[in-house]
Amino acid sequence: MKTQPLILLSFDVEEFDMPLEYDQVIPMEEQMEVGYSGLLETMKIIDSTKATSTFFTTANFAQQYPATIQSISDNHEIASHTFYHTTFEPVDLLSSKQKLEEITGKTVHGLRMPRMRHVEMQDVINAGYTYDSSVNPTWIPGRYNNLSKPRTAYKQEQMLRVPASVSPMRLPLFWLAFKNYPYPLFRHLVLHTMKKDGYVCLYFHPWEFVDLSKYNMPGYTKRLAGKPLQDRLYRLIGDLSKEGTFTTMQDCIVRKQLHNIA
Repeated sequence: MKTQPLILLSFDVEEFDMPLEYDQVIPMEEQMEVGYSGLLETMKIIDSTKATSTFFTTANFAQQYPATIQSISDNHEIASHTFYHTTFEPVDLLSSKQKLEEITGKTVHGLRMPRMRHVEMQDVINAGYTYDSSVNPTWIPGRYNNLSKPRTAYKQEQMLRVPASVSPMRLPLFWLAFKNYPYPLFRHLVLHTMKKDGYVCLYFHPWEFVDLSKYNMPGYTKRLAGKPLQDRLYRLIGDLSKEGTFTTMQDCIVRKQLHNIA
């Protein structure tokens, strides 16, 4: 009997600091409130659809809302998004892991760097992580060019790296694609990738699922924000659930169901 493809659905849980990139200063309290409101909306969708997911959480956010993060950990995986979303020091790798483990009472296995920024694999290993998902193997102008990196899971310096999924032609399937591609095209690309690779790794941000109209951000970053994007996520989960199984990244790794690992 053929194994169903796996759906690695993940969310980067964080302070809503994107307006800072566009010279709109908002206080930390508001960054937290927007992130938390989005997380509540996200969990309504996840809970109602029973789509097991991985939540890459900054420790700064988690210590502001520890009860919520602990509750999410009962049915999903909590992984590290370092300590702060806006700033980073290598020591944050260990301190964020320790804080999240203190809050959840569970071992934190995974890391995703904010904005998929570069991180030294030896630093990740030294901090005690067993996998890293800080790679989007495509070209995003002004951000990164990772077209030379493997498209599916691979080992780098003995660290397992699980990239965000891109199509076989390297078309990105991350959060910006979800809101800007026509939905039938996005669904087609995801299903095609999932069937070819045996899994698909998708990621979004909870703050995308609340109204962002007052913030000074490019239209493509806040398109469909709020209820329209909530409806689109419900639709996506429904469509993908017919073709695959939702699981956490760590469970997928433990079951050795990632392919093409060196």
